[in-house]
Amino acid sequence: MSTTQPPAAIRPYRLRKTLSSHALAVSCVKFSNDGSLFASASLDQTLIVYSTQTLAQISHLIGHSDGVSDLSWSSDSTYICSASDDRTLRIWLVRTGECVKVLRGHTDRVFCVNFNTQSNLLVSGGFDDTVRVWDVKTGKAVHVIRAHTMPVTSANFNRDGNLIVSGSHDGSCKVWDADTGAWVKTLIDVTVPGVSFAKFSPNGKFILVATLDDNLKLWNHAAGKSMRSYTGHTNRVYCITPTFSVSSDSEKLIVSGSEDKCVYLWNLQGKMLQKLEGHTDTVISVACHPTVNMIISAGLEKDKTVRVWVQQ
Repeated sequence: MSTTQPPAAIRPYRLRKTLSSHALAVSCVKFSNDGSLFASASLDQTLIVYSTQTLAQISHLIGHSDGVSDLSWSSDSTYICSASDDRTLRIWLVRTGECVKVLRGHTDRVFCVNFNTQSNLLVSGGFDDTVRVWDVKTGKAVHVIRAHTMPVTSANFNRDGNLIVSGSHDGSCKVWDADTGAWVKTLIDVTVPGVSFAKFSPNGKFILVATLDDNLKLWNHAAGKSMRSYTGHTNRVYCITPTFSVSSDSEKLIVSGSEDKCVYLWNLQGKMLQKLEGHTDTVISVACHPTVNMIISAGLEKDKTVRVWVQQ
C-alpha cells in the first residue's frame, strides 16, 4: 500500500484498515448521517453495517435475491434503504438487521436510491429508465417519472427536498420538481458520454456530475453553467460515485474512486491533492465522514474490500 504524496495543503490520508467481509464486488459505501456507523452493499446480495469507531460488524442485512447496487441512510441513522438487481428496494432497521418494507414497482434492475432530508420520501432510478419517488410510510410510489431513454445511473434530492437531479447513460442530466414529478430543467443533454453520477452539493447550489470520459464537473444549476473540472482519474466504464468532503476541521474536498484502482482527492478549485493507492480493482464508491477526516472506499470483483482511510 502506498500513497502519492500530496502538497502541504492537507495532512495526508493513510490506510487504517481493510475490511474483507463481502464474497463478491462491493458496489457502495456510505456513512450514517451521525457518523457513528457506515454500511457497504455488495453483489453478494447483502449489506453489512459497521461501527465507525471500532470497525466491528454491527449487522448483516440479508434478504435480496440479487446483487445490491446502492444504499441510503435515513436522516436519524436508524434505517437503510437498499436498491437491488432483484427489481426491489428494501428498508432495513439497521441495528437488528430486520427488513421492515419491500418497495416494488421497478420493472428492471434498481440501480440507485436516496432518502430526502426529512426521510419521508425516497427517490430511486433503474434500468427501466424511470425515476420513482416513494412514500416511505406506505411503501408506494408517489411519482413514476419517465425520465430518460436509457438506464438511470443516479437520483438525488437537494437539501431542501424540493428538487431531484437524475443522470443517465443516455447522456443527460435533468432536474425535477420533487413535489409534482414535473421536469424543471435539463442541465446536460448529449448522447455521448453517458452521465454516470449526479448529486447536489451540501448547500444545494451546485451539482457534481460525473461523465464516462474521465470527467467530473461542478455545475451551477441555476445558471446552467459548469464552474469547475476535476480530472486525473479514469472513468470510462463504471458508474463511479464521487462525493464531497465537508468535515469541519478540513478544507472542503471532492473525492472520487477510479478505474486505475485509486482514490483521488481534489480541492474545490480543481487541484489534485492526493491519490490513495491500495485497492486491487476499480474503486467504485467513496464516502466521507460528516465530521472527522475519514474516507471509506469500495472495490470491485478482484478486490471485494472496503478500505478505511484516516489522516495522519
